[in-house]
This record gives sequence, structure tokens and C-alpha cells, in this order.
Amino acid sequence: MQTSKFEIKEITTEQTIAVRHPVLRAGRPREDCYFPGDDLSTTVHFGVFVKNKLAGIATFLEQNNLNFDGEHMQLRGMAVLDQFKGKGYGKQLLKAGEQLAYQKQKQYLWCNARIVAKSFYENQGFKTFGDSFEIPLVGTHFVMYKETTNIPDSC
Repeated sequence: MQTSKFEIKEITTEQTIAVRHPVLRAGRPREDCYFPGDDLSTTVHFGVFVKNKLAGIATFLEQNNLNFDGEHMQLRGMAVLDQFKGKGYGKQLLKAGEQLAYQKQKQYLWCNARIVAKSFYENQGFKTFGDSFEIPLVGTHFVMYKETTNIPDSC
């Protein structure tokens, strides 16, 4: 997806680290930024570029959640650099992932959302499943999900 303001394209695992580290794992070792499944052939990493600068990232894995029936895709490690927040880039990354899940005929897109991102996902049509839980050294999260069977091709 490309507009005059930004471009979303597939990137490598290594490219995600440039955004994951300062946003999701600040002050922690760079090695903490590599997630299980990052290098699977079915995993897709998207980056949003603004004037050719990587501004945000999102990773989409073919990973089922045992709480739901059917086939699912998991969103992991979505992050936007501070200077690019509030401009809609996260929403665009999420739309790209929704389209990917729809094309792969996955019934749900789900994620473990940080408490500070819960309202963002709710505003994008995600629902919360269950109670909050803690991810050690990261914080409070909620399982959130969205049905992808009705996502239009043009998103």
C-alpha cells in the first residue's frame, strides 16, 4: 500500500528490531526484541515508511489461539516510533494485517494488547476476550480479537 504520505511494505525480521527495541523493549537487551516465529516462512513483517524512513512495524503470524475456533492470524510486536505516533500509521499497519488475514482465509486476527493500547484496538473493531494478564518484564495485557471474514478486499 502506498500513498504520497507513506508506504507500507514487507520487511525483514532485522528491520523490525530498529522499531521494536526503542518502543517495545526500551532499556532491555536487543536480543529481547526477537520473538518466537519471527523467521517462519508463513510470518509476514510489515513496515510503514514515511519519506523512506521506517516509522512503524507489525508482525503477523499464522498462530491459532486456543480460545477460538477456526484458523487465526496473530498480530505481534506492533510499534510506531514516538515522532510518528498519532498520525494514523498504526491504523494503516493494522489494516494491512487485516487484509492479509482475510486473503489467507483466517477467521480471526488476534493479539495480546498492552493495556495502554486497548482503546486503540477497540476503536479498530477489536473485542476483548477474558481478563487481563501479565507478561513478565513487559506489563499488563489483554487478548483482543477481530473477525476477518467480512474485511473487504479494498482495505
